[in-house]
Amino acid sequence: MVPATVTWGLLAAWAVHDAEELATMAGWARRARPRLEERWPGVPWERLEVSQRHVNVAIGLMGGVMAGAAALGARTGGRSAVFQAVLAGFGLHGAGHLAQAAVTRGYTPGAVTAPLVVIPYSVWAWRRLRAEGVPTRAEPASLLALPLVLGAVHAAAHRITRRRRS
Repeated sequence: MVPATVTWGLLAAWAVHDAEELATMAGWARRARPRLEERWPGVPWERLEVSQRHVNVAIGLMGGVMAGAAALGARTGGRSAVFQAVLAGFGLHGAGHLAQAAVTRGYTPGAVTAPLVVIPYSVWAWRRLRAEGVPTRAEPASLLALPLVLGAVHAAAHRITRRRRS
């Protein structure tokens, strides 16, 4: 039997990680934009800048995705393909934060909890699934869902938070 710390741990690890993003994303994007524009001109950095309201909504929407995946994992003892795909995407997401920090040569939102929470939890969870005899089948193609889900969440947050013209 897979312990709940493996399946519901996904939601808990995500909550810790996204608390960091909630607290830092909007301000960091605003402060970092001039430096990024100078370093890499031609990149549409204005798209990076988001309001705190957008961040709040996007994180709330992603919370629903993560809660659903954790619930599926708990219900199936970690066997759910959705749970495993989200678990794989979460670990990859952590690695992405480290890459962003390296490329920008500094702090980026999520860079503290990625190596302290996201990646260690993800590695531990995969090891526990295997130790419990759970067939692990996160297909490489399922990792393509990560940018699609992140894009959809941010597009929905943009639509929800955009200012309407009278």
